Amino acid sequence: MSSPALSRLPLWLSHWLGYRAKTPPKRPNYIIWLSSFIGAFCGLSMLQAVFGHAHYFIQRNVPSIIASYGASAVLCYGAIEAPLAQPRALIGGHFISALIGVCITKLFGLLPTEQRLDQLRWLAGSLSAATAIVAMQITATTHPPAGATALLAAINAEVYGIGWYYLPVVLLSSSLVLVSALIINTVARRYPVYWWEPVVPAVLQPPPEAVSEAEKGMVSSRSSDLA
Repeated sequence: MSSPALSRLPLWLSHWLGYRAKTPPKRPNYIIWLSSFIGAFCGLSMLQAVFGHAHYFIQRNVPSIIASYGASAVLCYGAIEAPLAQPRALIGGHFISALIGVCITKLFGLLPTEQRLDQLRWLAGSLSAATAIVAMQITATTHPPAGATALLAAINAEVYGIGWYYLPVVLLSSSLVLVSALIINTVARRYPVYWWEPVVPAVLQPPPEAVSEAEKGMVSSRSSDLA
């Protein structure tokens, strides 16, 4: 079931945003496998091309890829129907986790010596990942690879070195994964299933008049029982 808002867009556009007038048929396994391979290969290659070859990012010592996106590839190109793979989880989960990871690690950076910081990176990383998990649960943006995004802010020297610049890097990485997933997955399959939250099919929502009649019936039944 697709969002009603997408149904109002031109079909050529809404199709690439995951809209389907009816549930698409199940694809053969070999189509799913091929689509997953092509999606993961192209998506991860694009990330490494952008961050590993663009002079702008090289100057700022940005890693060629944030390792947690390897795990995101499994969800966004392989398990594309899973709630954990939808855009809200992908974008929100990574960004929230990166923000928490940088904030907590910056606090540990206030320690008197860098040696002391190195000794406590394990604590900063553990706190970052644990806090990120709870934050994702509260905001309904749970995306398992994002736990590593928070962890990397504390334990990875390259990521720690770019500081707050980690946030736009993560946001851009997530956006590139999303765009490539929309293009590649939509050719043979359907992605996303939803953008913000699942749409409850209308058949599962009884009309108001039906609810009213049911309530009247319950009242009448109770009245006759009391009589």
